[in-house]
Amino acid sequence: MNNTIKTGLVSFGKASRVFHGPIITSVPELHLKTVVERHRKEAREIYPWVGVVSDIDTLLADRSIELVVIATPNQTHYELARKCLEAGKHVVVDKPFTTTSAQAEELIELAARKKLVVSPFQNRRWDGDFLTIQRLLKSNVLGRLVEFESRFDRFRNYSRPGAWREAPGVGSGVFFDLGPHLIDQAVSLFGPPERLSADIRTQRDGAETDDHFDVLLHYEGLKVTLKGGMLVRARTPRFVLNGMNGSFAKYGLDPQEAALLAGGRPGTDGWGQEAAEHWGEINTDLNGLHLVGRVETAAGNYQEFYRNIAEAIRGTAEPAVSVEQIGTTIRVIERAFQSTREQRTVPFHDEA
Repeated sequence: MNNTIKTGLVSFGKASRVFHGPIITSVPELHLKTVVERHRKEAREIYPWVGVVSDIDTLLADRSIELVVIATPNQTHYELARKCLEAGKHVVVDKPFTTTSAQAEELIELAARKKLVVSPFQNRRWDGDFLTIQRLLKSNVLGRLVEFESRFDRFRNYSRPGAWREAPGVGSGVFFDLGPHLIDQAVSLFGPPERLSADIRTQRDGAETDDHFDVLLHYEGLKVTLKGGMLVRARTPRFVLNGMNGSFAKYGLDPQEAALLAGGRPGTDGWGQEAAEHWGEINTDLNGLHLVGRVETAAGNYQEFYRNIAEAIRGTAEPAVSVEQIGTTIRVIERAFQSTREQRTVPFHDEA
């Protein structure tokens, strides 16, 4: 216990109950010490040892707490993260990291000056399907990649009354919700694009913020499509990869979120493993052989995100999500909104 990193969690909404709390408490290097809850003490019902405080200032006054995790509405991320960094705490911010690239740059510079770790919670880098895709690309089994498509579709043809994500305002909407996952995965694989085209729109009757996005990232010799929507009832692939030698398609979602929603605990037997019927389909040529079949999905492991954060705090590893990647993801979000407004393809970098 003396060597563990004492951790504070700001807010105990769905993101904390389903993701941060269970994952943090399953990583031996971390100890969840304090949770900020303004009105209830639900955290203590699940984690009897935690202290529950009503404001972030009380949490920050505790010198033993080294890491603060911010799981609050998107428009609050910048101010809360800045406050925590100024108090000398390492910080993890639920995605999106911030709502503007200027805010992201300021936080990154502040963390660097204070020699602190700061990172967005990009847990879906440890989805089993994405880990599998990384291995496929490394093996070059598809040959030179020419097209990469990533989708995150749902079906809910109504808005939730009172839900901040569906109310007009900075940081609301499905693009700020799901876009950071898909953008971060693409950026981690391919880096910043040369230019991009986007169509972000509202499709559902009565909806007050965007609920559909279609973003095209342009790279030299590679087309990357990122899509998500709330009116997709048909079965669509999560990933499609096309290369000079063949293709790979993957349907279904990583099982970790469903397991967490059902009360599962990361690290238990079989955690993150996917049933064989959901494995991706490959059709390619390799060393003169035509291969058609399924590729076993790697086991997903959200614990690795926080294990990496612990190692970065102790100075034994670099953060998996680099500061360059943080900035690129937020800039892609900004450029996508610009492309939608102006109805044109825009460069990723500022025009001369």
